[in-house]
Amino acid sequence: MRLGGTWVAGIALVFTGVAATAGCGSESSAERVQAAPARPAATPATDPAPNAATRANRALREIPALLTVEHEVDVAAQRDGQVVALNVEEGAKVEAGAVLGKLDSRQVESQIEQSRADLRISESNVKYNEAELHANQARLERAQLMFKEGLGSKADLDEAEFKAKGSTYDLDSWKAAVDKRKAELHALDLELEKTRIRAPFGGVVSRRYVRQGDEVAKGARCFRLSQMSPLLVEFQVPETDARKPEVEGSVRGTLVSDPSRTFEARITRVSPVVDAASDSYQVTATLVAPAADLKPGMAVHIGWSNPSSTANTAAGKPAGKRP
Repeated sequence: MRLGGTWVAGIALVFTGVAATAGCGSESSAERVQAAPARPAATPATDPAPNAATRANRALREIPALLTVEHEVDVAAQRDGQVVALNVEEGAKVEAGAVLGKLDSRQVESQIEQSRADLRISESNVKYNEAELHANQARLERAQLMFKEGLGSKADLDEAEFKAKGSTYDLDSWKAAVDKRKAELHALDLELEKTRIRAPFGGVVSRRYVRQGDEVAKGARCFRLSQMSPLLVEFQVPETDARKPEVEGSVRGTLVSDPSRTFEARITRVSPVVDAASDSYQVTATLVAPAADLKPGMAVHIGWSNPSSTANTAAGKPAGKRP
């Protein structure tokens, strides 16, 4: 019986150890569950719908551009020479045809004086030959009359006819010489005019490239002349945009230096061709009542909205996709 009691006591100890082990395992699992971090919620497959500001930004394209004018040109020297006078400085307002500067013209003026003297000689020879022709024609008439009356020989008649014809040819030659001298003089007058650097249109001298005493070559830039109005803005519109510019249409722009400054412009020209490199075409607009401080060359942004983008984004749908 002692053995039996011992066996029973051993069985009881075994069950007690199993129960204790099971109790410890349960507590560790609970602790692990409580300590484990919560799993994040499932991420949506797509981004949330953009708000109104985001949709507006997507629908409005800001196109960079520059303020410009219709007439702006570098006035160049029309012949070689030395700058002997500067009549204007930068910022000066000038009328069309005003002399901006002068080149040395002494050589041309000397050639003009010589050509005028040659012209006077040729004109004098014309007068002399006109008188000689008149005298020879009178001799020819007397020779014809005398030959008819039998008082003159055929040789005298032939000589009179020869002199009359010769005088006619001499007169024509000197008249041609006069025309030639006049043409030469006109060409020299044009060369003299080229020594004067003139404004091709009325505007403002925005830059002076030369100084007095400079030697310039034909075609060298001397002044930059610019109109100040009307102010234009030229910008490129992608050919793929749904909105197509139309003449007399209106656009708005802002200054790059001060985005709070806005202006309105009216479309005046739309290029009929598309630039293959940029897949866009040029649009020109004229500013409507621009502020006095706006000047050519200022950088601006033109706001260009796409109607299809506006309609789609207003509904919370990406532009160009069907629902």
